[in-house]
Amino acid sequence: VQLQAFGGGLVQAGGSLRLSCAASGRTFSSLRMGWFRQAPGKEREFVATINRSGGSTDYADAVKGRFTISRDNAKNTVYLQMNSLKPEDTAVYFCAARAGAFATYSRSYDYWGQGTLVTVSS
Repeated sequence: VQLQAFGGGLVQAGGSLRLSCAASGRTFSSLRMGWFRQAPGKEREFVATINRSGGSTDYADAVKGRFTISRDNAKNTVYLQMNSLKPEDTAVYFCAARAGAFATYSRSYDYWGQGTLVTVSS
């Protein structure tokens, strides 16, 4: 599975960004998708995950109510809509995929994209 994330950039606090991640190489609808992020000097952390059909989602407490994960299986793409951004959201954001069930640990995901940088200025 090849994953390519894009959509990052520089935004002011309170602003919005939409990340996209395009998948290829395997039936997209068979994969659980996730978004993770890694800030400078910190470990990679879970942001959000969505099940195969898109009917079930889960979020880290830090982003709940501000971020929304969604997917379009016809377009082989998963999205992360980020609203009310804060400086502490600054990080490289990675999309990831796994064939198994619900998981929030990065080591549970088998496939990773290259990451896209999100910078939120105060």
